[in-house]
Amino acid sequence: MERPHWKPRSTAHRLCQALRLAVLLGVGGALGVAAPLRAVIPLNGDWQIAEGEMDTPPAEFTRHVPVPGLVDMAQPPFTAVGVKSGLRQAFWYRRTFTLPGALPAVALLKLHKAAYGTRVFLNGQVLGDHLPSFTPGYFDLRPALRLQGSPNELLVRVGAYRDAVPPSIPAGWDFEKTKYIPGLFDDVEIILSGTPHLLRVQAAPDITNRCVRVQAQVRNTGPATLSGVEFVVREAGSGAVVGRADAPPQLLPAGTEARFEATIPIARCHLWSPETPFLYRLEARTKGDRLDTRFGMREFHFDPASGRAVLNGRPYFLRGSNVTLYRFFEDPARGDRPWRADWVRRLHRAFKTMHWNSLRYCIGFPPELWYRIADEEGFLIQDEFPLWHLSSWPSELKREELAREYTEWMRERWNHPCVVLWDAQNETRSPETGPAIQMVRALDLSHRPWDNGWSAPEAPGDSFESHPYLFQNPKFRLEQLGQVSGVPGGNALPGHGTNAIIINEYGWLWLNRDGTPTTLTKQVYQNLLGPTATPAQRRHLYARYLAALTEFWRAHRACAGVLHFCGLGYSRPGGQTSDHFTDLERLTFEPEFKRYVGDAFAPVGLMIDEWAETLPAGQPRTFPVVVINDLDRPWEGSVQFRVLRGGSPVASLTQHCALTNLGSQRLSFALTLPTKSGPYQLEATLLGGGERVRSWRDFAIP
Repeated sequence: MERPHWKPRSTAHRLCQALRLAVLLGVGGALGVAAPLRAVIPLNGDWQIAEGEMDTPPAEFTRHVPVPGLVDMAQPPFTAVGVKSGLRQAFWYRRTFTLPGALPAVALLKLHKAAYGTRVFLNGQVLGDHLPSFTPGYFDLRPALRLQGSPNELLVRVGAYRDAVPPSIPAGWDFEKTKYIPGLFDDVEIILSGTPHLLRVQAAPDITNRCVRVQAQVRNTGPATLSGVEFVVREAGSGAVVGRADAPPQLLPAGTEARFEATIPIARCHLWSPETPFLYRLEARTKGDRLDTRFGMREFHFDPASGRAVLNGRPYFLRGSNVTLYRFFEDPARGDRPWRADWVRRLHRAFKTMHWNSLRYCIGFPPELWYRIADEEGFLIQDEFPLWHLSSWPSELKREELAREYTEWMRERWNHPCVVLWDAQNETRSPETGPAIQMVRALDLSHRPWDNGWSAPEAPGDSFESHPYLFQNPKFRLEQLGQVSGVPGGNALPGHGTNAIIINEYGWLWLNRDGTPTTLTKQVYQNLLGPTATPAQRRHLYARYLAALTEFWRAHRACAGVLHFCGLGYSRPGGQTSDHFTDLERLTFEPEFKRYVGDAFAPVGLMIDEWAETLPAGQPRTFPVVVINDLDRPWEGSVQFRVLRGGSPVASLTQHCALTNLGSQRLSFALTLPTKSGPYQLEATLLGGGERVRSWRDFAIP
């Protein structure tokens, strides 16, 4: 796979960069109001922490905790963290910092994500509150900031449990969680600059014209001034300049904001895709500030006529999985892994080995680190806001609050090429999410589609999520799949029309990492394998059945995407779902899952369209095999079809197969079944074009 020439940078490297920039700004010397650049000073690292009341800071801090991270990582540990407890109302984080120099025009504290409900104090003075737990909070440090090398005491209070925020604020309720662990679970940083300063920048690619539309929001906190914005585009890997433009100057009175726009042609334009994740860096500069962001030349939408996703002007099938990180937060083996860049990168690379090109970050946003890595490794992300109210919608939660938090979310994420779908909620029929979507949709200059859970889609180009959990009925058997429609129903809302369908959950066959059933699947395995089944038997059935379901939904070509549930979740006592890892640190997949489900997600794949569990001895029978091609190029090879007994072939046929790009073909293999009773397997194998891909079915001759 072609990769851009990019090397990941460590936290230490970024800190050194920030400190060098701080020296340029004068943070290490004399920082003036008209400083020409910004400094971003990371405050990640070791903080002090204590528990206490909501309104009164603790008298002493006797524990330490890493930031970013969660409160359960404190040493010495607290008791009863993440559950409703009378031991405390809040946790208080504390650290000190110094900033030599004069007072800058802009000094902001940014908390990327903090749960649950945040209040910030600097040197004993309240700087403000930010109740949302999943979007950034910004706090003006200037009113209480001490400079000239004097120490500053920073206190951040977070609620100890999700009920620390009122019912009018989303708190990440999840029916399948038992813990809501608070903490500063994303980066913390100080932003220093002169003015006019850049509040935010948005890059909207135009791949047809090989240019990018850029929009910058600028604020002036100093005296009235005339200011423009200079934009420079570089290749993120090489640093080569590939485009420039200037937005004309505007008069900015004191305390006002203005919007600046420009269109920048991109020389030697490279498109971003999961196969070639090429990145650019956009530099925006005023005479008092500079803001850098990355973007990719990528366009994505759904075609209402075909129901398919379109990436960079071409139909594109989504194959992938889910990450339920907020559930993983309560996994006993979680540790510090969600904040380790090496582990997160290896996780996404492990997902690539399953032929996945897309992920849903499900019922909650991971730290910003995850999006940077998804940009670099090449994934299409369905970014799902943490709302799941399956039974009833909370009456206190209104569209105005949702629109406010959706806006904060979009501003944080809209330059990431990996994010292709705003997902307003999960499995919920809500009177408020649809209007909130309409209130914020126009903010995104890239016009990404939206998903509205089990509520009605808000536009023809939006998608609809379907969760056809066939084994939710514990009496369902795989042989019944032949009578199931290839257009998924599940909990689909009637009348969703021609909106693209994404299956982003299916199966209901979960096993814990040790091979035991979850609370939702005990009866399923009891019915399918009986009470004495071993973990190995359950794992084999899970892998073969999940592969068959994946083949079924992909082969019918009725959906824009098929995303299995789930790639990363928890495995805990009393848990409802789980992932497929046997070693979390090494990110080793359970071997049967890797073997069978990996084949089921292959870009050129196949499905034996035979579902009977028993077949008559010695009878002639024709077996259909559907071959599909997700590639944007033709595929040609052969399909071998065999009947196996004990791993040895008793019959074998081969046919030539030629597929158009994104095409499919239905082949037929006629043979006479064996006469000897016993267990058998059907095996279809793609031959040619690289790796061998197989489809399997088990049957018996009585």
